[in-house]
Amino acid sequence: MSSARTLATAARVLRQLRHDPRSIALMLLVPCLMLLLLRYVFDGSPRTFDSIGASLLGIFPLITMFLVSSIATLRERTSGTLERLLAMPLGKGDLIGGYAIAFGLVAVVQSLLATGLALSVLGLDVVGSPWLLLLVALLDALLGTALGLFVSAFAASEFQAVQFMPAVIFPQLLLCGLFTPRDRMQPALEAVSNVLPMSYAVDAMNEVLRHTDTTAAFLRDVLVVAACAVLVLALGAATLRRRTA
Repeated sequence: MSSARTLATAARVLRQLRHDPRSIALMLLVPCLMLLLLRYVFDGSPRTFDSIGASLLGIFPLITMFLVSSIATLRERTSGTLERLLAMPLGKGDLIGGYAIAFGLVAVVQSLLATGLALSVLGLDVVGSPWLLLLVALLDALLGTALGLFVSAFAASEFQAVQFMPAVIFPQLLLCGLFTPRDRMQPALEAVSNVLPMSYAVDAMNEVLRHTDTTAAFLRDVLVVAACAVLVLALGAATLRRRTA
């Protein structure tokens, strides 16, 4: 990998995003709108919003970044841009790293907006530090980016990329502990949930929700989410081919 080529790739992706206002709106505004809607769905039960709002603060950015990054990367594959880039002295790590940096910067803005809205406007009540909440939201967004870059290798069209969402995201959403504690699930499902990264993202958010200090469980959960993001990015680099369909 070359830092210059990686940063040049990130700059190119950001320039493309600047000319795509719909994608920017999807990434930055949709998580905020979903949190706003959720707050008033539970308008008569603020404690319910507090109990699940923190978890969804991480889940919504993960989902939106997954969609945008998978479709944007696939668009480059199908248009031939990816093949032309790989024909240049540009390593696979440079390409994936550039995409990760570009979408990571967007994820920072997205997480700041969503976390700021939840805490300052919607009245989300958390015991721990808001900065820890922001950290988990950012890691979740980066994980969504990594998953999107990875699954784009297995889709032949943007429609197929969207179809990966039920296969990759929905099972994690159902088993992450958002709807019921994972230890109350059927043992086989609990075992599956223990290897899904979204489960640790939700656990980390719950740790911030309930504890004033940084707990060992929080550190473990954050490290698992970060490690999963790095691993999926590495797998994404491995799936890049010199020839595209």
